[in-house]
Amino acid sequence: MSGAERITIACLDLAGTTVADGDAVATAFAEAIATMGIVAGTTAHERAMARVHDARGRPRIEVFRTLFAGDEARAQAANLSFERSYDLVVDRRGLMPVPGTEAALERLTSAGIRVCLLTGFSRRTLGRILDTLDWWKRVDMALSPEDGGRGRPWPDLILSAALRLGIDDVRHIAVCGDTENDMLSGRRAGASIVAGVLTGAHDTDRLNRAGATHVLASVADLPDLVLPSPRLHHDGAVTAEHR
Repeated sequence: MSGAERITIACLDLAGTTVADGDAVATAFAEAIATMGIVAGTTAHERAMARVHDARGRPRIEVFRTLFAGDEARAQAANLSFERSYDLVVDRRGLMPVPGTEAALERLTSAGIRVCLLTGFSRRTLGRILDTLDWWKRVDMALSPEDGGRGRPWPDLILSAALRLGIDDVRHIAVCGDTENDMLSGRRAGASIVAGVLTGAHDTDRLNRAGATHVLASVADLPDLVLPSPRLHHDGAVTAEHR
């Protein structure tokens, strides 16, 4: 990576990327749509959950608006039910970082890279996750769709982070996420690194089709991608070289 494209901001997704997702989000979606009469074991439920899987990474309320097109009241009710269900999942199981995440955050911030967490959760749920993990001081910023205009797949959240953190070139941004919507938003924002990870919703093929510049096993591998690597000269001197 050239000096002109030195990474100064890392925009990292939350569930499935930095926070171990398991089936917590899918469970909360299933319970939410069940309150709207779409119950497990039906064709309608299978279709709805397939659409939920396709839409992972998008704002949760937008997913429900898609499912209940033209019925804002049902979409809002389902979204409220989702948040309650997710809270119960957190209460029952707790939350864990994806293995290696906290070490990766430390490496990035120690190198002077500013870290922004991005999510499709509401601001309230985002705050609860950061409280549970005690991550407020580990990152520079955390944004939900309520904070930055349109959610993913649009670039608004990433560009909001860039504006608020004061960068002068979008090529200095690295984006990391587990869904095609993360990849689309990163490419639309002009980030030079848009890395997909395999710890969440979507697989390698889907991430690549959506424009991933790299596909990593997990966010734990991101520092090795974006940080300078040492280069040994013939005289034995070592200098940093950006990847």
